[in-house]
Amino acid sequence: MASVSTGEAAAPVRDLSWVDAVAVVMGIVIGSGIFITPALVAGNTTGLGTMLAAWLGGGILCFCGALSYAELATAYPHSGGEYVYLSRAYGKAVGFFFVWSRMTVIQTGSIAAAAYIFGRYANRLLPLGPSGPLLYALGAAVVLTGMNAVGLRAGKWTQNLLTVTKVLGIVAIILVGAFVSPSVPPVPVEEAQTTSTPAFGLAMVFVLYTFGGWSEAAYVAGEVRQAQADMVRALVFSMFGLTALYVAINLAYFHILGFEGMRASDAIAADTVAATLGEPGSLAVSVLVAIAALGAVNGCIFTGGRAVWALGGDFRLFKSLARWNPRRNTPSNAILAQGVIVVVLILLPGLGPGFRAALGSGFEAAVEYTAPVFWTFLLLTSVAVFILRVKDRVIQRPFHVPLYPLTVVLFSLMCAYMLYSSVAYTGAGALVGLGVLAAGVPFYLFCGSPRVAEREEPKEPSVLGPNTGPHQEK
Repeated sequence: MASVSTGEAAAPVRDLSWVDAVAVVMGIVIGSGIFITPALVAGNTTGLGTMLAAWLGGGILCFCGALSYAELATAYPHSGGEYVYLSRAYGKAVGFFFVWSRMTVIQTGSIAAAAYIFGRYANRLLPLGPSGPLLYALGAAVVLTGMNAVGLRAGKWTQNLLTVTKVLGIVAIILVGAFVSPSVPPVPVEEAQTTSTPAFGLAMVFVLYTFGGWSEAAYVAGEVRQAQADMVRALVFSMFGLTALYVAINLAYFHILGFEGMRASDAIAADTVAATLGEPGSLAVSVLVAIAALGAVNGCIFTGGRAVWALGGDFRLFKSLARWNPRRNTPSNAILAQGVIVVVLILLPGLGPGFRAALGSGFEAAVEYTAPVFWTFLLLTSVAVFILRVKDRVIQRPFHVPLYPLTVVLFSLMCAYMLYSSVAYTGAGALVGLGVLAAGVPFYLFCGSPRVAEREEPKEPSVLGPNTGPHQEK
């Protein structure tokens, strides 16, 4: 990474512990999905055994991905995440289009979608009328963007608090499912199996969607205190913790609702708690989902700005985004630019019925439309593990993927399958993602050549000293 002409390192300070990194990962992954998708997974499996196999299988596949990312993150401990890996493996053009897609729709669309989920649930708890969800979504995006732009400590402690709160909420649901009897006995699993229509592949699509976000740990690699050990700990602990929580909460849902009850529910967490604790329990779940959505918004803001910051160090057009504020220890300009795009995306569905029809209410559909682009770049990242072992063989790797190459092959196959599934299930909507990529072409051409001369790669990349960044704000 580059340094300023004065010789003073433009570096993010390594002020995050591995626990902070876990909070970021789990805070992003545990969004609204686990409160919705278990019903869809149950609807596409044949019984308790196959349903749990889907969740365990998803955890194992994502664990393979986490191990692959652990090798990349410890070999290249920079805050740019996948941008660094893709640029080194395939060239700056691929890195540019990755961040372009992430900055314009993928990451910002995820933030907007989670903000709308928060808005819907917050409006239930404290109604503000028909425009309530929009107002709450805007408020969440603006306030959390401001907090992350103000400084690293404000952003990380907000994330830690939100993550702890929603993990405790999930544990509470698990305990309710384990120790409180439902008011109506659940449908026996044997009976449920006779009416099932198996579609295990589709079930895995929903499972892997619910696990989505674990790769965001790559964006804090340049800010954890011990790049080698902390990144491995963060990724491994996150995946074990997430898999255990997801399996346990599905068992709680099953114990209270039964298999057929799970399949029929459109608000499975609320139905589970309401069946045991009544209306107060359902209200508590609404609060939990709102907090979970806030955690996802804050985590995505935190990591999203790091990729935008890394891009600015390579391309002149985005130079202003590459300033790292040393007093606040955060890429303030990149986070604020990302926030502007998020606000635009949140406002679009409110501009009229035509926008809502095209984008979907609350903008959830826009995130689905960009799924093919997301899985394309994740597949490229998985293959980059093989490429960089050859291309950068002189770089020491503090962590090597266990059972290589099998582990990375499984990760790559998962990405390829999800790419196929996302195209198959979104149909013409996949063209939106391609349109986003195409829109970046004139910007890339206008940028000209990457600022290679201003980028100083360390002569001994294996020495994990302070991470340097593109520019430092005075």
